[in-house]
Amino acid sequence: MASLKDMRVRIASTKATQKITKAMQMVAASKLRRAQTAAEAARPYADKMSAVISNIASAAAGSPGAPALLAGTGRDQVHLLLVCTGERGLSGAFNSSIVRLARERALALIAQGKEVKFFCVGRKGYEQLRRQFDKQIVEHLDLRSVRQLGFVNAEDIAKKVLARFEAGEFDVCTLFYSRFRSVIAQIPTAQQIIPLVVEEGTAASTTSYEYEPEEDEILARLLPRNLAVQIFRALLENNASFYGAQMSAMDNATRNAGEMIRKQTLVYNRTRQAQITKELIEIISGAEAV
Repeated sequence: MASLKDMRVRIASTKATQKITKAMQMVAASKLRRAQTAAEAARPYADKMSAVISNIASAAAGSPGAPALLAGTGRDQVHLLLVCTGERGLSGAFNSSIVRLARERALALIAQGKEVKFFCVGRKGYEQLRRQFDKQIVEHLDLRSVRQLGFVNAEDIAKKVLARFEAGEFDVCTLFYSRFRSVIAQIPTAQQIIPLVVEEGTAASTTSYEYEPEEDEILARLLPRNLAVQIFRALLENNASFYGAQMSAMDNATRNAGEMIRKQTLVYNRTRQAQITKELIEIISGAEAV
C-alpha cells in the first residue's frame, strides 16, 4: 500500500494536470469562436463558386476543348489523396478519424488494382499514414509555422497539386478533411476535386446564358481558382473542427481528473483515519499494560 506521502504527491500531481487541461479547454474555446466564424463565412462563397462552375460546366459538357480539370485524363488508374489533418494532438479522435477515412479509401482502391499516392497537409496525418504508406507519400506540407490560415496557404497547396496533375502524376484527386458541425460533432469528409464532380441539380437552370469569352476559356480560369477555394474551405473547416474536438477532449479530461482527485482523496482520508486509529489503539494498549 502506498504511503500517505505518496498519496499526497499523487493528488497534487492530478490537481496540476487538471489545471492544465482546464486552461487548454479555455484556450480552445476562445480560439474556436474565431475559427468557427471563419469556416462558416467561407461556406457560402465555396458553395456559390461550385454552383457557378457547375452551371458553366453543364453548358460545356462534351466539348472537345473542355479543361482537363473538368474532363479528367480519361483514366482512373492513379489516385492522389490530399489528406488535411492538424499539427497537434490532444484533440480526441479528430486526426485519427480523417486518417481512418483516407486509409479505408486507399485500401479499397488498392484492392481494385489502382495506384494510390498521398499528399499530407498537417503533421499528425503524416505521422499516422507513413507507418503503413511511407512509400506512397509523395509530399508533406507542415503548417506549424502558420499563425493564422490565409488563402495564400490554400493557393500554395493548389499550385503543388496542379503541378503534379499537369505532369501526369495522377488521374483523380480526392480531398480529405473534417467538416465542422458543432463542438461535439466533426464529420470526416471526402471530396473529389480533380476532375471536378458536377452535382446533378446544381447545374440545372431554367435560364439560358450566353458567355463571353467561351465557356471553355472561362472554366480554364475558374477551375484552378475553385481548387484553391475548396482547399481553403477544407483548411478552415479543419481548424474549427480541431478546436471543437480539443475543447471537448479537454473538458472530458478535466472531469476525469476531478473524479480521480475525489477517489484519491477518499482513499487518502480512509488510510489516514486507519493509521490514526491504529496509533490510538497502540497508545491505549501501552497505557493499560503500565
